[in-house]
Amino acid sequence: MTSVLDLAPAAPVVPVVVIEDASDAVPLARALVAGGLPLIEVTLRTPAALDAIRAVAAEVPGAVVGAGTVVSPAHAADAVTAGARFLVSPGWTDALLESMHGSGVPFLPGVSTTSEVVALLERGVTDMKFFPAQAAGGVPYLKSLGGPLPQARFCPTGGISLASAPAYLSLPNVACVGGTWMLPPDALAARDWGRVETLAREAAGLARQ
Repeated sequence: MTSVLDLAPAAPVVPVVVIEDASDAVPLARALVAGGLPLIEVTLRTPAALDAIRAVAAEVPGAVVGAGTVVSPAHAADAVTAGARFLVSPGWTDALLESMHGSGVPFLPGVSTTSEVVALLERGVTDMKFFPAQAAGGVPYLKSLGGPLPQARFCPTGGISLASAPAYLSLPNVACVGGTWMLPPDALAARDWGRVETLAREAAGLARQ
């Protein structure tokens, strides 16, 4: 199965999107894709999330839309049915891990401790979300994990900004970062998709630095 992290090298920043109104999903996704961020994580935090995933999957061919905040087997099943092409969880249990593994799409289970990383490695999972990245130790923590556990690869998410992202992306065990900085609340409220595209292009440029 292709890894979520293998989808990221062309633009290793994954926008983490919270959709309140499903009608915003398509223009928002188009702006992100136009800015060079085709890998889009729509969090399952709102009632509009599944409809948003469904719309982006159907109407934005350049987007690779996935579901975030997957915290139950039902979430995994519903997201894939809606058209999600990858799954991301903030943490994991054996039941959740089994459901994501059986979903047929790539997935990133969330970790924040060394023991969780080792437990996933025991289960054959090498690609993980590190969350909440800044609060859980940030760049120094991930750098420390690289010594004893070089086989683990991460997409850190949580508290990352345009300024801090390059330090994460410089680590050999970091394949991508997740963030919301290219989706400022005032731009979303105003439906200023041009600004979103500009910020997305700035974020996508981090890959080339």
